[in-house]
Amino acid sequence: MRYELLGPLRVRHAEQSHSLSAPKVETTLATLLIGSGRVITKEQLVTELWGDRPPRRASAAVHVYISQLRKFLVGAGDTGGRAIVTRPLGYELRLEGAGWDVDDFKEAMRRGRDLRAAGRHEGALESFERALALMRGPVLEGIAEGPALTSFATWAEEERLQGLELSVEARTALGRHREVIGLLSTLTAQYPLRESFYRQLMLVLYRSERQAEALQVYRSAQRVLRAELGLEPHRSLRRLHQAILASDRVLDLPAAS
Repeated sequence: MRYELLGPLRVRHAEQSHSLSAPKVETTLATLLIGSGRVITKEQLVTELWGDRPPRRASAAVHVYISQLRKFLVGAGDTGGRAIVTRPLGYELRLEGAGWDVDDFKEAMRRGRDLRAAGRHEGALESFERALALMRGPVLEGIAEGPALTSFATWAEEERLQGLELSVEARTALGRHREVIGLLSTLTAQYPLRESFYRQLMLVLYRSERQAEALQVYRSAQRVLRAELGLEPHRSLRRLHQAILASDRVLDLPAAS
């Protein structure tokens, strides 16, 4: 049995995928899952389900959703019906040997960062790519309205973007600059206020003997940041711009090593 939250929420068992059709029950499972191993109070569930405008019989409704969720999990592989435990203050979801893609993602990212710190870029790249492959789509789309689920969805998106940055960095360290130009061009368009993608794109263009295009990327970043935020690019981006203008040989050293 495996829970998968990095995309449309589903539970997999014996090569079969099980999904919930009721949004409130799906929200209940997601809330229990991100707090697995801890007691989630009824008040917390009410907040995630309805915010600050719960219905009059919210507690009874939560009880119904838990009952429906237990039946769903039994059909999805929880043969003993022990995944959700009732506690005095609420409910606890116990994984107890079940897989969870979030745990796998965290471990792959941790392993990638450790290998990166050790200068083992090939292994780091494999770990980052493994982590990114677990991201099947937007996390909790349409159901992340409460504070806990919203926070988790924000974390997941930030980790995905960091995974992309670190994957590009590993490819760059391996001298595989041209492989990521298209990806970075797309990312700068999708995330125009994220300066790290501009920095990476400028660097790989420069190392691909496309200096003029690298400088154009800087001008685009500068224009967007001024228009949207009234700010100049960060000093790290400005320093890279000056290094490219001067054809500073320090930019070639990582590729040469």
